[in-house]
Amino acid sequence: MFKSMNDTLPQAISRQNPAAPQQMKTLPHCQICRSQKQAEFSGAIVNDPAGSILLECPNCGYCQLYPMPEQDAISDNNEDRYGDTTSGYFTKIDKKIHRARGRVKQIKRFAEGGKFIDVGCSGGFMTEAAREAGFDASGIEPSANTIDWAQEHYPLNNFVCGTIEADHTAAGLMPQSFDVAYCSEVIEHVADPNIFLSGIARLLKRGGVLFLTTPDVGHFRRPRDINRWDVFTPPHHCAFFTRKAMGILLEQHGFRIIGRRPAFKPGIKVFARKIGG
Repeated sequence: MFKSMNDTLPQAISRQNPAAPQQMKTLPHCQICRSQKQAEFSGAIVNDPAGSILLECPNCGYCQLYPMPEQDAISDNNEDRYGDTTSGYFTKIDKKIHRARGRVKQIKRFAEGGKFIDVGCSGGFMTEAAREAGFDASGIEPSANTIDWAQEHYPLNNFVCGTIEADHTAAGLMPQSFDVAYCSEVIEHVADPNIFLSGIARLLKRGGVLFLTTPDVGHFRRPRDINRWDVFTPPHHCAFFTRKAMGILLEQHGFRIIGRRPAFKPGIKVFARKIGG
C-alpha cells in the first residue's frame, strides 16, 4: 500500500501545501519501530489545512499523519465532534451502558475488583459500569463538557478533566495504584502514542491489566481504498495501528499481550498485562 518516498517526499508535501516549512521535508522515523523507511500511503486523501500526508511504515504497518498536528489542535477537533452532550455520541445511553457492562464482564476474567481507570472516558459509561461491578472506578477525559456530564449523572465515581500524559496525583490518580486500565478508541487521536502509553503504564500496578481497542489499518476487512474506510477521518484520527505495531508498542512499555477479542469490523481489541516495574 506504500510507495517509496526517497525522491518524492518533498514534491508530495509541496503539492499539498506549497507554504510547508523546510523541516517538513525531512522524513521522520516511525514512532513505533523507529524505521527510517516510511513512505507515503498511496492514494490516501488527507483533507487537512496544514497540508499533512499519511505515512506508512513498511516494517510494522503503523500509519501517521505528517506533519503530525499539535495535540491541542487534535483535542479541539475532538471537542467539536464529541463535546455536545445533547446529541451524537450521547444518544442511546442505555445501549452504551449495556455494552459497557458486557465489557466489564470480559475484563473481570483477568482482574477481579481493585482500582479501575477509564482513559478517555467521555460520558463515563464504562466508568459507571465498572463501579457497578465492584471496582473503585475513575475516569479521565480532556473534554470539560463531557466530564461535567459524567460527574452529574454518575457522581459516585472519580472523574478528572485532563490528559493521561499529565500528572494528576492531586486528583487521586496515583502512580502504580490501578489494577485495570480501559482505553477504547482513543489512541488513534493521539499525536505521540509513546508518551500516551507511558502515562497509562505509570498508573498501573505491576501485574495490572490494560484493555485497549483501536481501528486496525491492516485488517482484512478494511476497504482497499482507505478513503472509503469510515474511521479514516484525518486529522480527527491521526494514527492507525496494525496488530504488529500495537504489539511492538505494548512490549516497549512493559506490557505482554494475554488475550485478544475477535473483531469483525477492522479493529484491534487486546488485553495486556504490565510486567515491567
